[in-house]
Amino acid sequence: MSYLVSVGKNAKKAFEDLKGVNHKKIKKVLENYNQSLLKNTNKIIRENLKDVKNVKRKHLVDRLVLNKNRIEGIRHSINEIAKFKDPVGRILETWRRPNNLIIKKVTIPIGVIGVIYESRPNVTADVAALCLKSGNCSILRGGSEALNSNRLLANLFRKNLKKNKINQNCVQFIENKNRKIVDQLLSKMSSYIDVIVPRGGKGLVAKVQKFSNVHVIGHLEGLCHIYVDKTANLKMAKDLIVNAKMRRTSICGAVETLLIEEKALKSHAKEIVNALISSGCEVRVDNKINKVFKGKLKATKEIDWKTEYLDAIISIKSVKNVEEAVKHILKYGTMHTDSIITNNMNNAKTFLNGVNSSIAMHNVSTQFADGGEFGFGGEIGISTNKLPPRGPVGINQLTSYKYIVSGKGIIRT
Repeated sequence: MSYLVSVGKNAKKAFEDLKGVNHKKIKKVLENYNQSLLKNTNKIIRENLKDVKNVKRKHLVDRLVLNKNRIEGIRHSINEIAKFKDPVGRILETWRRPNNLIIKKVTIPIGVIGVIYESRPNVTADVAALCLKSGNCSILRGGSEALNSNRLLANLFRKNLKKNKINQNCVQFIENKNRKIVDQLLSKMSSYIDVIVPRGGKGLVAKVQKFSNVHVIGHLEGLCHIYVDKTANLKMAKDLIVNAKMRRTSICGAVETLLIEEKALKSHAKEIVNALISSGCEVRVDNKINKVFKGKLKATKEIDWKTEYLDAIISIKSVKNVEEAVKHILKYGTMHTDSIITNNMNNAKTFLNGVNSSIAMHNVSTQFADGGEFGFGGEIGISTNKLPPRGPVGINQLTSYKYIVSGKGIIRT
């Protein structure tokens, strides 16, 4: 515990030091880090190979692997983040009261952000960059399966902080593999950590939400839906649905349940289902859809509507109309991302207003549920909290605000 207290104190000190740093310096750190990633590409891949060889849960390999293309993807994110204007100190609103009080609503950093994550080493780079750019400090606890990759990515970041004469404890990576460290981060560090962000499987996120003593930004599951009505363009629907399911099945934005209007079963269902099967996807369908296929397909069970597969599996249900589709999503959805494919604008409006998703889409693949695709450069995670921030959390979502009130000797009567 004394180790974590030291980490917490270092983070608090670094945050105070960061308040006096010119934003041009922060931009310079990110630019230097970008070059360090390029210069050390082969070293990063070597360290990553150690992790890949040691991984016991083979389904994690896709998330874990770093190759030249993925390192270039990380560099692209860092470059985009570096380009943003300073999000701190922005005046969101200004107004004058009848008594001449002037009130300004001004953005401020949150403080120290603790991030607990699994498998994906790119999170180390993205989170460090997003937090620094928004004037925050980060404490990173990556999964043990990516220890070598994460340690190198974090150390490269710290070296560039030091190179630019910024407290390198703005970013700290916890190398200790002991699982009790996570418990202590959640329950004993509220004096030092302002926000916890879990990025990982359902078990991790549920644990964080249950035991954390500080505010949590995150989502429990990404049980994403697509609803198709009879007016949908068939080719577009097939392309979007196959992309939403099969582009990357392991991400939280992958569609898990497809809802099809009953009046579109003959015109749309057969071709959409066949397109999914041809792409290598296992389909599970309700009785009405199975009749179209003469009972040859696997039948859905109640558990399927509640399942985030994160695999090449999709459950498909027929519904009477858009209202019934919305009811299904409100019952089984996880407020992550839900999409409607339709050319009927009234149906689109009913759907977009009716679902409680943090991201609601019209004629778009759910795989676009990503901070980079939103133009945020990257994301610290996707939040399904009803209170803000919601959806992809980028630099602007990593700020809070305060009110600055000024006047000329005004007294309240």
